Amino acid sequence: MEEQIIATGRRKEAVATVRLKPGSGKWNVNGRELRDYIRNRQMLIDHIYQAYKVTETEGKFDVFCRTKGGGISGQAGAMRLALARALSKYDSTLRQPLKDAGLLTRDPREVERKKYGMVKARKRFQYSKR
Repeated sequence: MEEQIIATGRRKEAVATVRLKPGSGKWNVNGRELRDYIRNRQMLIDHIYQAYKVTETEGKFDVFCRTKGGGISGQAGAMRLALARALSKYDSTLRQPLKDAGLLTRDPREVERKKYGMVKARKRFQYSKR
């Protein structure tokens, strides 16, 4: 059986599991092509491919990704982290460039909860003096 690397990434409420196999650079995200899944939002596609660009490995791996939770932006961030982790597992010499680019750090920002007596997390109801 061919060597295959599995890694998980998270961002906001999204979770992505990536399987890397040496190949021609095809992407399969939940049974669909990456561009179909991300709906051709070039900014998010560039965001995901950032790990490839840093390590200069674009087109060397077939990627099979399962993602769930959150929205498209959060899922793209989760895929980016999972891809970076998988590449560093594949070749330990790629770890330092990925780390220097900040691609192995999970983004800890989460949605702040709504507080009672307020419209949203920080927005208050309009104040009326009289």
